[in-house]
Amino acid sequence: MKSKRNWNILTGAAFLMATSAIGPGFLTQTTVFTQSLGASFGFVILISILIDIGVQLNIWRVIAVSEKRAQDIANLLLPGLGGFISFLIVLGGLAFNIGNIAGAGLGLNALLGIPVMSGAVISAVLSIAIFLVKEAGRAMDRFAQLMGFVMIIVIIYIAFTSQPPVAEAALRTIVPLKIDLMTIITLVGGTVGGYITFSGGHRLLDAGIKGRAVLPQVNTSAVMGISVAALVRVFLFLASLGVISKGLLIDGANPTGSVFQLAAGNLGYKLFGLVMFAAAITSVIGSAYTSVSFIKSFSQKIMDHENKIIIGFIVGSAAIFLAIGKPVSLLIIAGALNGFILPVTLATILFAAYKTRIVGDYKHPLWLTVFGIAVVFIMTYMSGSVIIKQFFLSSP
Repeated sequence: MKSKRNWNILTGAAFLMATSAIGPGFLTQTTVFTQSLGASFGFVILISILIDIGVQLNIWRVIAVSEKRAQDIANLLLPGLGGFISFLIVLGGLAFNIGNIAGAGLGLNALLGIPVMSGAVISAVLSIAIFLVKEAGRAMDRFAQLMGFVMIIVIIYIAFTSQPPVAEAALRTIVPLKIDLMTIITLVGGTVGGYITFSGGHRLLDAGIKGRAVLPQVNTSAVMGISVAALVRVFLFLASLGVISKGLLIDGANPTGSVFQLAAGNLGYKLFGLVMFAAAITSVIGSAYTSVSFIKSFSQKIMDHENKIIIGFIVGSAAIFLAIGKPVSLLIIAGALNGFILPVTLATILFAAYKTRIVGDYKHPLWLTVFGIAVVFIMTYMSGSVIIKQFFLSSP
């Protein structure tokens, strides 16, 4: 019975992480990058998956062994660092949640024809309902799994109807015609950047999956989470490639919706609405849960009223969207800062992996350390470049 419960927790954490990654931006990015790189985008996806797995294994293993959340690990290394990381996570989580609420509203608009604002309110209420349940953690796990399966089934169907050139896609995944490093970094940031990787890592901790003895289970859950997100990415890439290979014109204002419609007509557009809604509402839940998990260890009151604060976070996100729409400047700032969260948190985790007062006599795999250091340097360089271009080189 216990092993079944553990398996449910492991899959729940994996799907929470994956569905947190698969938001409105994830869907749009995949379609747009397929347009620009064609079949060679398969290579970019493959490399980003390998990097994602390395990043997530580093973070989840150290969280499990230390039995501490990321902000507490950071504060043990350098007092105040945990508070700084939590500030970045909560700012990014709030900004992106406003976009997620909007995406859920757009999804219901495409699916049912209801106004976007009404759809946003309905989505916020549904998200809140998860945290009103007595066993909110289990309800969140099950909802993430259900929505994850819905997205996978629908996107596989659209991929088949679009009849992509599978042989060419397979060839260019191994032998690409062009490689875009910036696209790889963007995909990595969108899959394990910001709060996303911690959604699953903190969920395992909250569910009692911790300590050295459970590392094999943690590894399984970490890889499963990346695999679910990758499955959606790959089939959406194939669906987009099928439409592009036929020479059909994709609408730049709604690229993913356009792919679904061109592949399967009006039914396709309705299914796009379903996928957009599922992607957005699970991201609303994942973002709210993880943002609050980054501040709850700072106060017993927050810990005692965690679900109420998560609900407040969702209400706040929805209220801002309903009042002023998507705050573009806040999204730009949060997006730029979000790029720094991964290198800062990953570097913190790598240092912590060698501190006996945090992990005891645990020996972190050397290959994960080397891999992690490389990602920290690359992501720092790329994030720095983006911030310099955005805030210092952009025209007034």
